[in-house]
Amino acid sequence: MSRVIRAALFQTAWTGDKESMIQVHEQAARDAAAQGAQVLCFQELFYGPYFCQVQDKAFYEYAERIPDGPTVRRFQSLARELGIVLVLPMYEEEQPGVLYNTAAVIDADGSYLGKYRKTHIPQVRGFWEKFYFRPGNSGWPVFDTAVGRIGVYICYDRHFPEGWRALGLAGAEIVFNPSATSRGLSRYLWQLEQPAAAAANEYFVGAINRVGVEDLGDNDFYGTTYFVDPEAQFVGEVASDKEAELVVRDLDLAKLREVRDRWQFYRDRAPGAYGPLTAP
Repeated sequence: MSRVIRAALFQTAWTGDKESMIQVHEQAARDAAAQGAQVLCFQELFYGPYFCQVQDKAFYEYAERIPDGPTVRRFQSLARELGIVLVLPMYEEEQPGVLYNTAAVIDADGSYLGKYRKTHIPQVRGFWEKFYFRPGNSGWPVFDTAVGRIGVYICYDRHFPEGWRALGLAGAEIVFNPSATSRGLSRYLWQLEQPAAAAANEYFVGAINRVGVEDLGDNDFYGTTYFVDPEAQFVGEVASDKEAELVVRDLDLAKLREVRDRWQFYRDRAPGAYGPLTAP
């Protein structure tokens, strides 16, 4: 029995200031809704530059409370107006000095469903994230939304298979992976890891990456945002590697049952044998 939802991803370049960046994303949400999209995810740290290219405490000012900060409240109103589920990857301040790389999930009626905090935090040239973020402590929540059960796994997380599996075990049907990843570093992995995770865990994945070179460094963000299905097949075309683009695709969630009936990965797991994997 077909169960089709229309889902969207938005990749774009830094505009130069927070307010205009938010306005660009508000317009993207309106455009997605006009095309019939029922759920939309933005790129990592969506309303700012990717400031982790430098280590500068001035960027702590980008952090907001979630859900009580102005950006979440603003997009709750927009979600309610448009009737669309929104995934907002943001910089979160839990309290002064306690900061996370977080995605807030808002349902189609504007209600706040919860958040995921990025678990795995890199600290390498061009990605100085430990200067800005604590490792997440949210576990791997799956959110019951108007379009189905969705999870979030943020950027560097995608290199770690354990979280992908945890989301599948929790019932995720779509996992969004908002990212800021650079052409010279990870391009060879970008169209390998998320399709492999979708196939291994038998759900849809939406992978989002920003575009362009920002004035904080030489990271060349290469876009190529896409959806991939549980058979590791791209759903439609992969987005541009240079231009802003709204990707809207129809996803038939009935395919999850079809694939899981064929490959019984969840039945055939051997969790009793995996103890060493959790050893420090």
